[in-house]
Amino acid sequence: MIAATPDALYTADYVLTQNASRDVICQGALAVAGDSILCIGHTDMLVALYPDVRRVDLGRAVIMPGLINAHTHISMSLLRGFSDDKALRDWLEKDIFPQEAKLTPELVELGALFSLAEMIRTGTTAFYDMYMFEDRVYHATDQLGLRAVLGESTTKFFPTLVAPNKDAYFDLVRRYGKEWADHPRIRQAVVPHAPYTTTSELLRECRDLADETGSLFGMHLAETPWETEQCIAEHGLRPVAYCAKLGLLRPDATFFHLVDVNEQDRRMLADGHCAGVHNAASNMKLASGVCPVSALRRAGVPMGLGTDGPASNNAQNMLREMYVASLLQKIHTLTPTAAPAQEILDLATLGGAAALHAPYIGSLEPGMKADFIALDLSFPNMQPVHHIVSQVVYAATGAEVCLSVVDGRELYRDGKFRTCDYSALLEEMQKALAWTRHS
Repeated sequence: MIAATPDALYTADYVLTQNASRDVICQGALAVAGDSILCIGHTDMLVALYPDVRRVDLGRAVIMPGLINAHTHISMSLLRGFSDDKALRDWLEKDIFPQEAKLTPELVELGALFSLAEMIRTGTTAFYDMYMFEDRVYHATDQLGLRAVLGESTTKFFPTLVAPNKDAYFDLVRRYGKEWADHPRIRQAVVPHAPYTTTSELLRECRDLADETGSLFGMHLAETPWETEQCIAEHGLRPVAYCAKLGLLRPDATFFHLVDVNEQDRRMLADGHCAGVHNAASNMKLASGVCPVSALRRAGVPMGLGTDGPASNNAQNMLREMYVASLLQKIHTLTPTAAPAQEILDLATLGGAAALHAPYIGSLEPGMKADFIALDLSFPNMQPVHHIVSQVVYAATGAEVCLSVVDGRELYRDGKFRTCDYSALLEEMQKALAWTRHS
């Protein structure tokens, strides 16, 4: 139930709603009541309606839905810059996997906190994460106040850092599910790593575990042509068809990357009512290929946008990701009209909500959760404003974010973090540098 009177009224030069009509309100206002949006409209109207309500006048700024990072591994901020300029398989098997084998729960939590701060600072309010020691990511996310889907990832290579065998892993996921079942901002997913690091039996059992625990289901899929070749060699099927055969293509499933997908793959994903996530910068950096994001959307697959981990991007900045994603599609297709600004903004908001299976975020409308950000338009790169959506997608860098709000709670405003001591966190991050150098 939303209160009849708002707790606060946020006003700015523009309010970018992302509603069905994609309305942009000039001299607009957003009324927040509790954890939800009460109403939205012109500033004069809402100020007259609620004259005594606390007003936050952002002035020359745009208020917009919080950005949704639909695929990442946030604790990998520990490995930002650790290994660069390599192909995916070499990068994973020779550098990343061996270093990750030395992780501790404390380091995973530190890496998570650092990425959470980065996301808050650059306008991300919700994310979908998969990693190890994920209970530490749960606690970090709860502490800093973001919204998330979180999953303890696994492969077939037991023992792992968190479980000696498959049964222990399943028990761990069950425990997380019970501990965090009633959290207002955090939801669990069962997230096996990828087809090439699992077995058919493990994938079927992970799918059953998601059903048993009421969790979502996610996985890396069709990330490279090499993965496709390997899947055909082992199973006689392309990765998407392989997953279809195993019964994984379901409405609660989200698949990350979807680079090497043909028309038949796209149709199967749409028929399964699955969501997908485009990871432009990571796929470019690892030379994995280009996700046919527009073709997937035309086929009926809801698509979000994600950064992937900060070791392969190397940022958790969704404003930067939007810019890269649009330009990648244009040069890949040699079509300047491909992936226009509005389509890319849709990926980062409404598409992200679909990827997180969270219909209560992604737009600014009455009854939606009060997850929103504001960008300061007084920065030189943000002027003049001919088209606000274009300005956000093509000109913003992340430095312009002056406000981040989740569930009606301010997490960042005007250069100050409200939920973490960033100076202390910065000092703690030096431990990670020592870990990578001396472990």
